[in-house]
Amino acid sequence: MRTTALIEKGKDGTFGIFTPDINSTIIGEGNTVAEAKTDFENSVREIIQFYKEDGKELPEELKDIQFVYKYDIASMFDYYNWINVSQFAKKAGINSSLMRQYRMGKTYISENQIGKIERTLHSLGNELAAIRL
Repeated sequence: MRTTALIEKGKDGTFGIFTPDINSTIIGEGNTVAEAKTDFENSVREIIQFYKEDGKELPEELKDIQFVYKYDIASMFDYYNWINVSQFAKKAGINSSLMRQYRMGKTYISENQIGKIERTLHSLGNELAAIRL
């Protein structure tokens, strides 16, 4: 089963991951997105192991579970920290200081701005996928 795992930066600066679309509570936390993903994946293994050790049947929603990670802007730039925020902002047509505020999680991002960011990410992905060396 494929389900969404949301990654968000908390007000305390740490990152959390949770699954809003399933009944089982699976969370991960860390100082970076990578740490939170490691904790999250460990939580999944622990839950599955718990069911096995107790001799209980694994809920259908956890069988062959796969996650599609969905990032907020701060967590995306943390995980993909090799992306130059200012250059990305320029490519997206967004003011670079505003993009840095988005990256820090310090300001509201409108749906329009999210759309610009997603379109730029997808365009960049297509551009990178087309490279031949």
